[in-house]
Amino acid sequence: MATQMREKRVAKERQKIERSGLPPGIELVDGESLKEWTFDIRVLDTNPLYQNQVYRLKFVFPQSYPIEPPEVTFDVKPERPVPIHPHIYSNGFICLDLLDTQGWSPVQSAESVCMSIQSMLTSNIKNERPPGDEEFVRGNRLRPRDIEFLYHDNTI
Repeated sequence: MATQMREKRVAKERQKIERSGLPPGIELVDGESLKEWTFDIRVLDTNPLYQNQVYRLKFVFPQSYPIEPPEVTFDVKPERPVPIHPHIYSNGFICLDLLDTQGWSPVQSAESVCMSIQSMLTSNIKNERPPGDEEFVRGNRLRPRDIEFLYHDNTI
């Protein structure tokens, strides 16, 4: 039952994207699967931290999507770096309350998540990783959904 809910919702989101397109700076790279998508996002502003950069996001939709949020990470590859941001770990994990079950709402979509992350990058002025990035990345064996992030900085 839950899988059917996910497949129906993801198919509906894909149809909307095909019909209406996506906002500037967001491109669906692979949306064939009903379980996993990839998007490329660019910061359209003149923010020097991200100028001329394209970042790839990987979405994994759980069986209970849209009741639960998708698992969203930046794709980590040598040719495609992860943006440097106080809420983005070097392994691609994103500390964003929208991606937590407590901050998630089923009215959100893959498109709105991409827009939120794009906005998060646009407004950033700090060229730094989250505190403890090296230790977190080195010792982490969990998936993003299994981590309890503390959301204490809403200014970025």
